[in-house]
Amino acid sequence: MAEIKASVPTELGTRDINKLLKQYALPAIIAMTASSLYNMVDSIYIGQGVGPLAISGLAITFPLMNLSTAFGTLVGAGAATILSVFLGRKKYSACNKVLSNVVSLNIIIGLIFMIVSLAYIDPILYFFGASENTLPYAKEYIKIILYGNIITHLYFGLNAAMRSTGNPKKAMGLTIFTVILNSILDPIFIFVLDLGIAGAAWATVISQTCALVVVMSHFADSSKVIHFKKGILRLNFKIAKESLAIGAGPFLMNSAACLVTLFVNQQLRTYSGDLGIGAYGICNRITFMFVMVCMGLNQGMQPIAGYNYGARLYSRVKEVFWKTARLATGMTTLCFLISVLIPRLATGIFTHDPELLDIASKGLTLQNMAFPIVGFQMIATNFFQSLGMVKKSVILSLSRQILFLLPLLYLLPLKFGGNGVWYSFPISDVIAFILTAILLGQLFKKFSRLKDGEDPTILGSNL
Repeated sequence: MAEIKASVPTELGTRDINKLLKQYALPAIIAMTASSLYNMVDSIYIGQGVGPLAISGLAITFPLMNLSTAFGTLVGAGAATILSVFLGRKKYSACNKVLSNVVSLNIIIGLIFMIVSLAYIDPILYFFGASENTLPYAKEYIKIILYGNIITHLYFGLNAAMRSTGNPKKAMGLTIFTVILNSILDPIFIFVLDLGIAGAAWATVISQTCALVVVMSHFADSSKVIHFKKGILRLNFKIAKESLAIGAGPFLMNSAACLVTLFVNQQLRTYSGDLGIGAYGICNRITFMFVMVCMGLNQGMQPIAGYNYGARLYSRVKEVFWKTARLATGMTTLCFLISVLIPRLATGIFTHDPELLDIASKGLTLQNMAFPIVGFQMIATNFFQSLGMVKKSVILSLSRQILFLLPLLYLLPLKFGGNGVWYSFPISDVIAFILTAILLGQLFKKFSRLKDGEDPTILGSNL
């Protein structure tokens, strides 16, 4: 038993924060960057090999894919937080129950999502902004992705669990493996086998299937402190409730992203046509690469913050937040500089069509004018989630995208046309940043009243 318990990452409560962030965040950053490249590779091959309308068709699928991701994070993010806190409290048996819930919940939710989406695929895609020209491309791609939906949910959920239980490098390696395999399969399926946009979808599903096999075998190893036990498909309703409650923040964030992308597509189709949608798809891919780095920082911060909060080491909790926030701000500032200084060079990777290139490069600059402050906002939102503070996490998740962005997306195009869509993003970023600063200030004021080891009740956490 002593040998097994030695594998528990107790260093989270003792090791230097900088070294821990390097250990946990760096693999996550590499993994998330690789994941963004994974999506970019699909877009590049589709844009260069199939054409501008195929790019627009791919962009049409983004809201549905965001919604699928939302249901995946509903399970995975909540479970990862609970695993970290339980490890800090040395509740190893409970951790195994959480792991089983990741499997059962992802299968249930993934299956329901697939069936419902496939049953209404045409009206869903039209609702998301498809035209007669782009529907065939969008439908061909997303149907294959939906067939592999359970695989996607299980892989991302268990990969998050692997990271939270002290295996960040292995989790990173799996993500890199999927990117490399996808990059190999994409040109084979698209060009050699002449499958077009469907080839990109098949490459994605096959890559994730191979990764899922590896992560399942990892947790099947009974020598590990956290592993699958008998009754893996048995649902623990108490843990499921806690997991879903904590995962509500990232779920709502991804759901909001779905709603935003839907509304952006509809507005751009009205004011800029099909190529406007394609331009947004390109800008999304570029911006998303930097967002994914921030998400990697979030994933690296989460087990450190969660463990130390569970162990009541509040000074370390605060330290990990500020150091992570500074790194994220630096990354979003870099995205801002690229968007302002070399937008045409960045968007030209995806297309040579001059009209699409003009719209995309201008949109990238306008969209990311306030992007330096987005990194801080993302870290703060995840920080509340890591501590089990569901309400504040939900508020911050919804503020930028729903409360501020959606009204602007409706109002500004009335005066500025297609440019109004792009103006909406930086304005909402500024407003959301102000709200984040207020809520975070209130939290750290409460933190200042706590000493290490004291009861954290005054913070309002659910854990």
